[in-house]
Amino acid sequence: MRKHNLGKPRLSGRSSLQTRMATLLYIKIINLIWAFLIKIRQAPLHLQFGLSIITFCLIWIPIPTEAQLQMPASVKKIPPKTKIAKSGKAAKPSKVAHAPKAGHIFRDCPKCPEMVVIPSGSFDMGSPNSEAGRSDDEGPEHHVDVATFAMGKTEITRGQFAAFANVTNYSSGDKCWTLEKGKMEERDGDWRKLRYGQEDNYPIGCMNWNDGKAYAEWLSRKTGKKYRLPTEAEWEYATRGNTRTARYWGNGSDEACEYANVADKTAQAQIHGASSWSVFNCTDGFAYTAPVGSFKANAFGLHDMLGNVWEWTEDSYHDSYKDAPTDGSAWQGDGAKRVLRGGSWNNSPRTVRAAMRNSYKPKLRYSFYGFRVVRGLP
Repeated sequence: MRKHNLGKPRLSGRSSLQTRMATLLYIKIINLIWAFLIKIRQAPLHLQFGLSIITFCLIWIPIPTEAQLQMPASVKKIPPKTKIAKSGKAAKPSKVAHAPKAGHIFRDCPKCPEMVVIPSGSFDMGSPNSEAGRSDDEGPEHHVDVATFAMGKTEITRGQFAAFANVTNYSSGDKCWTLEKGKMEERDGDWRKLRYGQEDNYPIGCMNWNDGKAYAEWLSRKTGKKYRLPTEAEWEYATRGNTRTARYWGNGSDEACEYANVADKTAQAQIHGASSWSVFNCTDGFAYTAPVGSFKANAFGLHDMLGNVWEWTEDSYHDSYKDAPTDGSAWQGDGAKRVLRGGSWNNSPRTVRAAMRNSYKPKLRYSFYGFRVVRGLP
């Protein structure tokens, strides 16, 4: 407990008078008792003994000091609600919840997606005029501040989406644009029928914007946490991982196959009609999608931020960054088109860049459209 230095407090005249009156009263009582004892010396011995004890006790009763009559205002009493431990010390206040450290990986339930804590920071969103493959809607470059949040370590997998669909009986439609025999056409089927092999650890495909929103809302109800699609600014900030190059591994394209599943020599050799594609000059071993996390992570510990499947974001599409938010929030509009980012397994070096933007109607489904989720912190 905190020690208080009482010092020598100055008292009012009223307090000093009270002290003097108490002292005089004590002296008078003791004198009366001794006078009475002298008069009753002939009293029985046991009575004399008892009166002597009473007198002795009265003599040793302490006279209140001036400091005791008026406690200084600086001495504060412990509030009634404060709990005192047996040791005599006040109980420690409860700990305040803090956001996890950057890079921390967690799950909110055993089968929930793994999440990575992304540190707060700022970056220049968009691309410079000198970047190869740049489109006009990637500018003007603008400075954006981003608060800490958690992002899916990988894209949502087929198995994770299937768990949601099975529990909720969610329908993701019966039409999807797929690539077959060299032709991209809208065909019957959904994410269960992509026209190429997939297992539960592969990224979900044939997703539209509404499907991603529905999954995030279900995950929020299941965990009691706030899950959602990433804003476009959050997505680019997390993808760059504090880099300013066209891709998080650098500006070069030849090393892409170490970090991303892209249109490469494998796709060119195995996919009908891909011989005419513009591809990366490397081999990643996957013609279509790859199991999530198959390639090197970026500086923030995120996998497949470029390539594998396109990822829906929260934002409405605008054809310029003029008047765009600078706080990392979603930029909403009429909602006619929503933004996708990252490119996919069938995209060329021009498309697979951190600043590249794509947009489609929120109801449209392609076999290479997927998503990942983010979660607010703490």
